[in-house]
Amino acid sequence: MQNSRDRLLLAAAEMLEAGGTVSTRAVCERAGVQAPTLYHHFGSKQGLIDAVVNHGFTQYTAVESSGDPLNDLRQGWDRHVRFGLEHPSFYGLLYGRVEPGKPCAVTAPAHAALRERFTAAAVQGLLKVPAADAAEQVLAANVGITLTLISQPEPDFGLSERVREAALAGVLHTPSADAPTTRANAALTLRALVDNDPGDLTPGEHALLGELLDRLAR
Repeated sequence: MQNSRDRLLLAAAEMLEAGGTVSTRAVCERAGVQAPTLYHHFGSKQGLIDAVVNHGFTQYTAVESSGDPLNDLRQGWDRHVRFGLEHPSFYGLLYGRVEPGKPCAVTAPAHAALRERFTAAAVQGLLKVPAADAAEQVLAANVGITLTLISQPEPDFGLSERVREAALAGVLHTPSADAPTTRANAALTLRALVDNDPGDLTPGEHALLGELLDRLAR
C-alpha cells in the first residue's frame, strides 16, 4: 500500500504526463489527501513538482560506464533524447523553466555525469578541449535537438544522429599512430589523470597544477 507521499508523487506525475495544470487542490484530490499533507512532505506545490521531475530525471542520468567513453557518450545522448520524447511534460519543466544566471539543481546530475564521461575520454587522449567545456558544448546541443524533436510531428532521429556526431567531433578526436601528440592533448590527458588520482599533491598543489594544465590545454 502506498503512503501519502508516494500517492502525491504519483498523482502529480500522472497530471504532468497528461499535460494538465497541477493545482494543489487537484493533486490532493487525486491522491486522496488534504493540502497540509502535501505541505508536510514537500513544503509547497513547487517542491512536489521538483521532486517528481527529479525522480523522473534520474531514470536516464544513472548510466554505468562501459569502459568505452565514445560509446557511453553516444548512448548518453540517445538516452537523453528518448527521455525527452517519452516525457515531454517533464522535459519542458526541466529545460523550459530557465532563470537567468541560476543553474538548475535538478539537471546538475546530468551535467556532472557528462563531465565524468568526458574525463574518461581525456584519460584515453581523446579530448580536444577541457572536459568541462566539452560537457557544456555537448549538453547544449543535446538539449537543443531534444526540444526540436519534441516539437516535430514525426521526430527525425537521423537529424539527432547528425547533430550528435557533429557535436562530438567538435570536442573529440580519434588518435592514430601517425598523428603526433600535441601539447594541448597531453595537458588534457594529464589533467584528467591527476584529477582521478592526485597522489600526494596537496589541495593547493592540485589546484595550481590544474590551472597550469588548463592553460596549456587552451
